[in-house]
Amino acid sequence: MLQRLGLVGPAFRAYEVVVSLRPSRVRPADGLPLPPRRLMVRVAGTADGDWFLRSGRAAYDTIAAHVTVDESASILDFGCGCGRVLRYWRDHPGPVAGSDRDDDAVAWCRRNLAFARIERNALEPPLSFADGAFDLVYALSVFTHLTEELQTAWRDELRRVLRAGGRLLATTHGRSYLPRLEDTERARFERGELVVRWADLPGSNLCSAYHPEAYIRETLARGFELETLEPEGARGNPTQDVIVLRKELSA
Repeated sequence: MLQRLGLVGPAFRAYEVVVSLRPSRVRPADGLPLPPRRLMVRVAGTADGDWFLRSGRAAYDTIAAHVTVDESASILDFGCGCGRVLRYWRDHPGPVAGSDRDDDAVAWCRRNLAFARIERNALEPPLSFADGAFDLVYALSVFTHLTEELQTAWRDELRRVLRAGGRLLATTHGRSYLPRLEDTERARFERGELVVRWADLPGSNLCSAYHPEAYIRETLARGFELETLEPEGARGNPTQDVIVLRKELSA
């Protein structure tokens, strides 16, 4: 009914406001401040500061477990939000950057995570980074909230800002999310088709994309070498799958 009335977006934003009113008294051990609760809710769907910190650390550890990161490596957190994972790169010797489409999150990161270069991106490419600028780009639960057209556009744009041999690590909704789908959607998923819900609200937490393995191999990984596909491997974004794509050395 809300969809028919065009009220899904406003209703979800009201939900985020209500959740953000719940108090959080966590003191981060890293000395960096916690973002405002309203920003944490946009990223995590909860204002629980403890969960925000623990899940961010788990996501950081997941990246380290799947990609060897040299001290000099340049890193981009695409869809960095208010720094849930980005904050854990503070002591990395190489260049660190983040990009997001949320003005408030970008402003907060610029004020509080001064070790990183923070840029704003739009819903569609391009990014404000040079060709081949990064050794590693990670996009945690980003492709999970985009339409197919936006996913392929961002796949190509992230490939552009990666150096030859660089890696893109992303997390996706895989087979563990089948119980969320209706029968017709499950059938499409089993045929290897991408399933997108609330496609009229791309970039929001309501827009949800579900990636079968065949689609990842045949479409999402196009232009890359697929190095890793680990079901439910994203410890910081349970129970999402982890994929690691490598840009060809000849590219």
